[in-house]
Formats: sequence, structure tokens, C-alpha cells
Amino acid sequence: MTARYLQEEHHIFREAFRKFLQKEAYPFYDVWEKDRLIPRSFWEKMGENGFLCPGVDEAYGGLNADFAYSVVILEELERVGSSLVGIGLHNDIVIPYLEEYGTEEQKKRWLPKCITGEIITAIAMTEPGAGSDLAGIRMTARKDGDHYLLNGEKTFITNGIHADLIVVVCKTDTKIKPAHKGISLIVVEGDTAGFKRGKKLDKVGLHSQDTAELIFEDVKVSSANLIGEEGKGFYYLMQQLQQERLVVAIVAVTAAEEMLKQTIDYVKNRNAFGKKISDFQTVQFRLAEMATEVEIGRTFLDDLIDQHIQKKNVVKKVSMAKYWTTDMARNIATQCMQLHGGYGYMEEYEIARRYRDIPVASIYAGTNEIMKTIIAKEMGL
Repeated sequence: MTARYLQEEHHIFREAFRKFLQKEAYPFYDVWEKDRLIPRSFWEKMGENGFLCPGVDEAYGGLNADFAYSVVILEELERVGSSLVGIGLHNDIVIPYLEEYGTEEQKKRWLPKCITGEIITAIAMTEPGAGSDLAGIRMTARKDGDHYLLNGEKTFITNGIHADLIVVVCKTDTKIKPAHKGISLIVVEGDTAGFKRGKKLDKVGLHSQDTAELIFEDVKVSSANLIGEEGKGFYYLMQQLQQERLVVAIVAVTAAEEMLKQTIDYVKNRNAFGKKISDFQTVQFRLAEMATEVEIGRTFLDDLIDQHIQKKNVVKKVSMAKYWTTDMARNIATQCMQLHGGYGYMEEYEIARRYRDIPVASIYAGTNEIMKTIIAKEMGL
């Protein structure tokens, strides 16, 4: 079944993007994983071919494309490998803050280079002592004339090593109650004095995705780098998190589809006790159950994407999708590895990598426990 939001032009775009990835990504992905970094040259090639920030207005060099193009990009990147998640973060999570709340001067200064891949973006929310509780952040930005002085640390920052432009969540007012009213968004450029990158974090999975610690010591930033209004940062975050969590659900369902497909191919070709593994009824039942779960996830997801494109408020359903699809994908990974037998534990089989990569999806963009809290609140509980 084809999703309602996909038209002929989206299918043509998908084919073009697949051809690009067959040439520029698939042959090199294992090397990137071993090197523990996706090269900047790949970002630049993405930009040269029009695959970065497709939704940005033509006035800044974008295509003014609808979100369905982003969905296609997210799905096809995930089919290559989960470590490409940083591109989705750049396209569909960070750039919308600049588009929605940035000034005309900020858009002209930054967006064109974000589209070409000359600028790679990140958003710095999480701190060593504050994750899901954003109101508890300690990063400060003290006004000093026409500048801010930023001090604090951020951690688990996607694109942290490559990032040239970081949207930093910080407190411009540490005394106001409730605390979330003191949060603002300030853009820090990567070459600013006092800004340092910590080590590239050594993760269980997503090996080539550059996740890092960021350190800010009296970082002097022009007040012209404030996004939107001072003190409105928390509200901006809440408005944009619907799309961020939808992005995670898109990636999770695509990963589950890929793992199931690979496992079906494997059991059809692997023999045991004189017949193919796929001939055993217990294996057939397990695959039938997984296929059903994946199909349910895909159907729910496609409907949500359609509603999101129509700009409907689907916060509750997106929270449901984010937690359910990521839990589902993690369960699929476990079962698919089991059906691969001993080979599933070998690095030469892709399922081993998928098994490592998928668990973090239930943690980032708000843990699944937070998703359930949001759902309960939306239910009036």
C-alpha cells in the first residue's frame, strides 16, 4: 500500500536518491563504521545533489519541498545504516528552529550553507546532570552589553564533532519561577573563542555517528545570535518536538522493515535438520507475528505523517508512535538476531549492527517513559 502523502514526484525523487546512495554511501558505510566517523565530504555531496534541507524556502537556496521529501530521505538513509541519523537531525530537527524563529538576517547568513553542506548543525539540549528534565539545565547565558557570555557543558550531542552551528539551550534568567521560563535558544558558531569539543563519545552502537561533549567557557556570542525571543526557548522546543519524535518513529519503522526483510532472506537460504529454517512452523509463526507488528507500525506511522503534513496537532499520537515503534523495533532486532543463530552475533552480518544501533531510539528525543507521561497528560490523567 502506498502512503497517501506520496505522489509520483516523491517516487521519482526516491529513485534518484537511491541511485545516489548506491554510489556514495553503501560501498563506504562499513569503512565509516570502522573509522567511527562519516566524512564531511559525504555531507557536501548530499548538498551538491539537493538532498539537504529540501523544505527550506527557495529564497535561501532550498526546494520549498513538503515534508514527504524529508520522509523519503530519512527512510533511504536508514536503509543504508542508522549512523546517518545526524543528517535527519540537521534537515528536520535543527533547521526548523532557524526557519520558524530565526530573523531574516539569520536565515540569509546560515541557511544557504546548511543546504550546501558547508555548515553542519547540531542542537545542544542534554547536559551531564539534565536530560529529560529540560527545565533543570544549568547552562547559562549572561547578558553583557550587546553580547551573551555562555558557560556550561552539554553531552550526547549528535553531530557534535562536525557541527559548525550549534543551537544551544541555555538559561538567560536563572531566578525566574517556574524555571522553564528562563530558557532561551542561542546559536554558537563552531570557531567561537571559549567553545571546545570534548571527546567523541564511544557508544554501544551508531559507531560512525559523531556524538560528543561540548564545553562552553565564557563563550562570547552576539545578541544577534538569539533565536526568537529571550525566555521563549522552552516553548519553541515543545512546538518542534512533535516533528523530532516523528522522525525517530520513521527511522524505527524503517529499521524494523529492513531487519525483517534480511531475516526472511536468511531463513529461506539456511538449512537445518535437512530442510530450510523457513520451513519450520515455529519460525513461520514468529516471522508472521513480526510482520504483523511492522505492518501495524507502518500503517499508524503513515497516517501520522499525513496528519503532520496537514499541520494537525498530533502530540499524543506522535508520543504513542515514538514509544511503541522504538520498542517494537528493538524487539524485532532481538528476534531477528536469534533467527540468524550464531551468525547473527558475527560482525559480517548486518543484523549484529542493527541489534546494537536500535536500542538508543527509545532513549533520545525524550525517553519512552517521558512519552508515556505525555500520553497520560493528554488523556487528562
